[in-house]
Amino acid sequence: MKKIFLSIAVVSITFAMAQKKEISNAVKAIDGGDTATANAQISAAESAMNGNVYLLEPALQEQYYYAKGLGLLKTGKVAEGAIYLAKINDFAKNKIYSGKDASKNRVYFVGKAAADASGIQGLKEETYSPTLLQSVEKNIFPLADKANKVAIDAFNQKNYDLSGSKFKETYYLLKAAGSDDGSILLNAVTAYTNGKNNVESIKIFEELIAMGYTGVQTNYLATNKKSGEQEKMNKTIFDFQKKLGDASEYKDFKMETSPSVEKQIYQNLTDELYTEKRYDEVIKYADMGLKKFPNDEKLINIKGLAYFSSGKSAEFIEILKAQVAANPKDVDSWYNLGIMLKSDPAQYEAAKASFLKAIELNPNYSNALQNITFLIMGDDSKAIDDYNAARKSGKIDAANKIMEARKKRFAEALPYAEKWYQTDTNNLDAVILLKGLYMSTKNDAKFQEFKAKEAALEAAGKK
Repeated sequence: MKKIFLSIAVVSITFAMAQKKEISNAVKAIDGGDTATANAQISAAESAMNGNVYLLEPALQEQYYYAKGLGLLKTGKVAEGAIYLAKINDFAKNKIYSGKDASKNRVYFVGKAAADASGIQGLKEETYSPTLLQSVEKNIFPLADKANKVAIDAFNQKNYDLSGSKFKETYYLLKAAGSDDGSILLNAVTAYTNGKNNVESIKIFEELIAMGYTGVQTNYLATNKKSGEQEKMNKTIFDFQKKLGDASEYKDFKMETSPSVEKQIYQNLTDELYTEKRYDEVIKYADMGLKKFPNDEKLINIKGLAYFSSGKSAEFIEILKAQVAANPKDVDSWYNLGIMLKSDPAQYEAAKASFLKAIELNPNYSNALQNITFLIMGDDSKAIDDYNAARKSGKIDAANKIMEARKKRFAEALPYAEKWYQTDTNNLDAVILLKGLYMSTKNDAKFQEFKAKEAALEAAGKK
């Protein structure tokens, strides 16, 4: 018996015919209310497609998304189903790019981004108008209205996780019906943030950034003459009613443009990522935000903190230098720069200058006063060890120089220690330090005064 060999092209046609039949059956089943059959037919088609939806011609892709989406909706997977249905709108918004792949299969990519990602050359640009949008809207709007009401009620009842999930559901449902309103996702973020669910709010912030959402939109408003209430309308109706003049049912026509919230999205996302200790992602999104909003202090600061918290000290120092260069009055950044530099003996002068700048901007900056005091004093235990070693080896002149240098450092540090104490007169550490400095600088009266203060504070602490 002779063997029959099918070419790749014939095999592809066979698969396409099978998928067309299964998807067509799924559409008929879902429209007839037979969800189980629809889902079974879609599963059969997906097994053959292996995820390669682009092998289906546009009309078949649309039918697949329609049956798949409604099948999910009617089995309770509303948000997931809405995502599939939303893909139908992509046909109306994008060109179709068709051609053949390396295996001579016909391919159909929706949108230039998908076509470019395929790497296939010579694709032809086409237009396809979806035919199932009205059927989608008929199924979608009641569900969206219900989800939105549940979201609002849940928020008022402080059930924030439910509220967030239902606002997300509302967004995806309306997107499936052609209305891509990112402000609904912001409502979801507000709910999740109130519930301290950073994981979910982070996902939404990332989605808003990926879709390029800014919050800027023009609202068309007019007052209904009968009710006296201001109403929001689309541009077409707005323009038509305005042209009617006195014959219009509306008056006081005006347009309002909402402000951008893009910067706040980057700021809030990086703050929440930092809270979750996802430092590399903080840096990634801070950089993305800084490309759009150069020198934004909040983004620069959170990026610096992420570098610091992840142990990248050199990068953090550069961030701090950039911050004080952009804003010389940023007292906290001057202080933080001093903190980062003080551990490197070669950066002594730079660290000192940073602390001094912080104190100049805020003379009562307690932490800066404390740190500059210890910076100037240096490593006193090492100085004492060096002094004792020099004396033991008979190097009296060297020992005397070490002690003289120590006295000079203490004398220089004393005014800052005194100012530190003045910012908090009950600070036991400041009192003990000053007692020692006064003893070293031979100020016996002050030594006795602070010795008594130390005893009084310790006694009060024991009561």
